Amino acid sequence: MENSISYSAIEDVQLLSWENAPKYCLQLTIPGGTVLLQAANSYLRDQWFHSLQWKKKIYKYKKVLSNPSRWEVVLKEIRTLVDMALTSPLQDDSIHQAPLEIVSKLLSENNNLTTQDHESIIVAIAPLLENNHPPPDLCEFFCKHCRERPRSMVVIEVFTPVVQRILKHNMDFGKCPRLRLFTQEYILALNELNAGMEVVKKFIHSMHGPTGQCPHPRVLPNLVAVCLAAIYSCYEEFINSRDNSPSLKEIRNGCQQQCDRKPNLPLRLLHTSPDLVSQEATLTESRLKPVIVTSNEIHVEVERNNTANQKMTANVGNDSEPNLIDCLMVSPTCSTMSIELSAQADRILGCYVEILKMLSDYDDWRPALASLLQPIPFPKEALAHEKFTKELKYVIQRFAEDPRQEVHSCLLSVRAGKDGWFQLYSPGGVACDDDGELFASMVHILMGSCYKTKKFLLSLAENKLGPCMLLALRGNQTMVEILCLMLEYNIIDNNDTQLQIISTLESTDVGKRMYEQLCDRQRELKELQRKGGPTRLTLPSKSTDADLARLLSSGSFGNLENLSLAFTNVTSACAEHLIKLPSLKQLNLWSTQFGDAGLRLLSEHLTMLQVLNLCETPVTDAGLLALSSMKSLCSLNMNSTKLSADTYEDLKAKLPNLKEVDVRYTEAW
Repeated sequence: MENSISYSAIEDVQLLSWENAPKYCLQLTIPGGTVLLQAANSYLRDQWFHSLQWKKKIYKYKKVLSNPSRWEVVLKEIRTLVDMALTSPLQDDSIHQAPLEIVSKLLSENNNLTTQDHESIIVAIAPLLENNHPPPDLCEFFCKHCRERPRSMVVIEVFTPVVQRILKHNMDFGKCPRLRLFTQEYILALNELNAGMEVVKKFIHSMHGPTGQCPHPRVLPNLVAVCLAAIYSCYEEFINSRDNSPSLKEIRNGCQQQCDRKPNLPLRLLHTSPDLVSQEATLTESRLKPVIVTSNEIHVEVERNNTANQKMTANVGNDSEPNLIDCLMVSPTCSTMSIELSAQADRILGCYVEILKMLSDYDDWRPALASLLQPIPFPKEALAHEKFTKELKYVIQRFAEDPRQEVHSCLLSVRAGKDGWFQLYSPGGVACDDDGELFASMVHILMGSCYKTKKFLLSLAENKLGPCMLLALRGNQTMVEILCLMLEYNIIDNNDTQLQIISTLESTDVGKRMYEQLCDRQRELKELQRKGGPTRLTLPSKSTDADLARLLSSGSFGNLENLSLAFTNVTSACAEHLIKLPSLKQLNLWSTQFGDAGLRLLSEHLTMLQVLNLCETPVTDAGLLALSSMKSLCSLNMNSTKLSADTYEDLKAKLPNLKEVDVRYTEAW
């Protein structure tokens, strides 16, 4: 045979079975004659025969179904095609896949089918789907049906075993993303039924099985992949519309360049001032001193938008890349972003976050789930969305309550320089909405099993000392124990910070008791306290008037010169405690609710104050005029207040030592 024979040219295939016929031969009838094929044995001959018969029939059905005229005939041919595939003695994946691909092509080329036609075709090919994944185009068709007819019985009766097989046997959704999309749409269709999430819950339980240990190792990672893709799709509108915003990859890899962007300022000559640093860099809540812009006689502080760069460089001597949570806290798109999802996206988000919560309820799935979620696989838009982080909090709580180290250790970052759920849900983190209750719970479980206790304490001291002190100030026993351990292991080197920790411990009964027990073991702590109180003090963000009062009443602060209340929740009510600090020279009230009443009280008593930061406070001319009696003021920040031009001129005239002032974003600017 010089030329090959195409399958479509074969007119007939027969087994030679008459007496004295050549052994193990097939006869092929083609235009112009016949061809004999001889096999080595009867098994091989039969395989050739069935294969050729199959190919011949497939070509026939491809031709018939490529130009359909009457759909009742088409449906009959599809049923015959499916029966042929099911009864074929051949053992090959293509035997079932070829009919599915033919039907898939038929559906993609004919968009004018009725809903009844759709359902009839799906029912006809259902037997083939029991042991085969649907091809990509067929997945598109199934997705469309789930969206348009979510309450159809076809979804429950036909699609359920198909999706179950996908979840149990799929190895990589990256190679077949439409299978993932079909699974996602199927679950959403279940959620549209009358029972809603109860139906979804029963489906998830069916995938786990009735025993305590799920027998299908691929189910959990496949379900998580579907959930992550669905949640990501909810925020696609925000992700695609990013303007001058760091991408998720940029955020995770350090968004120094993105965050360094500054608005155009009319004053360009920048130099740093070494006298306005409000806090030691070892505190997480620390803020570096603003940069100064010089213009003739007036010095202006660079605006708050530069906070990003300050946070990036706050840890002196630390060259590690900025972490995810800090980037989220200072990224313009996240700190000011208002996430409002469409009704459909909101339903999708609610459904799939609920599924993650269901998955976390299974003890055998929880270790793998914690591991899959440890690198924080969600887009930053989701992490900046209050509804999402509030719902996901249940999952993190389940991780924190689990006694197994392989589970709760996944709350920590996956590696150094990257933040994890521990940081995200800590006070000051973008997801914290409970004043640190979950954070305290995480710290308690991590300390209970941490085999590197000192290393963990060092990490807390470097990154979360502020939240720890705030919760200890409010009587949280776990945090009191943490602060005592920091003192016992000599984690904190700075004397002012040590004295602040001691004052925090002595502000509560439980803290006082534990500190006394610690002093019995380490007498040098008492010696440190006898030398006097700290000269610098910074209250953690989210602190209130009550927290400040409790702290200042717990110890001696006669030596306190520098006090930072920036980004706390204090109001004018705290002024009655501030005036009891005779040595106070620098006071930072940036972004607080400190108002005119408190300002008038300060002006009457703190006449030696030299540096005062009122940036982004609600003070007005009524309170600012009172500052004219504070003759020692040499630096005053009134950025973004209700200062008028007349009051500004009056202050300049009455404050002879005033050299540095910021009046931007006021009437006097």
